[in-house]
Amino acid sequence: MTNQQFLSEIGRFENILFSFALRLTKNYEDAQDLMQETIFRAYKHRSKFAEGTNFKSWSSTIMRNTYINRYRKMKNRRHVNEPVESFLYAVENRGAIANGGEAKMSFKELEEKLQVISEIYRVPFLMFYQGYEYKEIAGYLNIPIGTVKSRIFLARKKLKALIGERPIAV
Repeated sequence: MTNQQFLSEIGRFENILFSFALRLTKNYEDAQDLMQETIFRAYKHRSKFAEGTNFKSWSSTIMRNTYINRYRKMKNRRHVNEPVESFLYAVENRGAIANGGEAKMSFKELEEKLQVISEIYRVPFLMFYQGYEYKEIAGYLNIPIGTVKSRIFLARKKLKALIGERPIAV
């Protein structure tokens, strides 16, 4: 099938194919997308079209298969892209009582490591950890904001070095 023959046949059945796409998708924009993809695939595989067969049926079959493949992809994608909240019921134990034991333990370890760090780094770091902003820390300690940021950065760096590579609790 030549390009001219293809364009002629598509032109003849374009309205019929578009109405078929609308019936499949039930959405005008999705029908336009499906129509475009169908025409692209039909053009790409026009050499496989057997002369003397029904072009409308051939292109409708391409459209239906394209729609089915897209539907399957979207169905799988919906499961993968679902928000985490919808899976919480599987891991959430509604009978459990929340406590901060782990967080308290972690902070105690952190406090022990912080005692090793010099006070000029420890104080700005703890204030930042407690939620103070850089401006507030700078005003309280009467030092420039750049110094506050630098000391917090260095405190983190020193803490990382002190903590090192710890095994993850299972």
